Amino acid sequence: MNKRTWLSFPYVLWIIGFTVIPLIVIFRYAFTTGDGGFTLENILTIFDPIHFKALVFSLEIAVGCTLICIILSYPLVLAMRRLKMGKSGVALFIIILPMWMNSILRIMAWQMILSPNGILNLILEKLGMKPLSIANTATAIMIGVVYDYLPYMILPVYNAVAEINEDIIEAAKDLGAGSITTFFKVILPLSMPGLLSGIVMVFVPSMTSFVVSDVLGGGKLQLVGNIIEQEFTKSANWNLGSGLSVFLMVFVMISMAFTLKNDVDGKESTVW
Repeated sequence: MNKRTWLSFPYVLWIIGFTVIPLIVIFRYAFTTGDGGFTLENILTIFDPIHFKALVFSLEIAVGCTLICIILSYPLVLAMRRLKMGKSGVALFIIILPMWMNSILRIMAWQMILSPNGILNLILEKLGMKPLSIANTATAIMIGVVYDYLPYMILPVYNAVAEINEDIIEAAKDLGAGSITTFFKVILPLSMPGLLSGIVMVFVPSMTSFVVSDVLGGGKLQLVGNIIEQEFTKSANWNLGSGLSVFLMVFVMISMAFTLKNDVDGKESTVW
């Protein structure tokens, strides 16, 4: 074996030990009963009204979070693009800085902000406005997941936009394209690889999240991740938890494959 093969050996061990083997264990539990017999019931339990409702709610949160992150990231990225190298680096550092803090602490900070007696309502009262009842609602969960995963959309989009040649943008403007036309016809298509990476990095974890809904939802609103977590930790039903996990994993993979296929088809139609 050559040197490259030897150098890849630790990574192969890592993948086998921490990805392949755990997946095999999860799939084994998903398709077996408590006594080891084969069953599909653990997978089909997702269509139980309670589980299906949590799945739909998780999908709504994931799609909404992804769209909001896209809408928020592009104006910020375009503003950072106009900054000089040093200032854009500082702006990028400020965006990354919260990611160095424990995620649970950041979410609990939002719990304090959005609580009935929290900072937000205190400010509104000082301004003579009515307090908001956001705590333990879907809105609070959406705020939490957007805050938590927005940097994962900004970073890949920024890398893609930063690589766009300024001459291409100037050429579009010279041909009479306005700012909106330039964005949709030039910047957005050329930054699509970064956007797709951001979509995957935001959609998947927000779809499977359970900590945010636990803290900001007050246990009243459950994502499918909460149900899976409860099956493993509280009910000790690894078979059902694994079945729901497998269904969720396959569902997310199909969604991502559909997104990537549409992007490839869109590029081909643009070329032709």
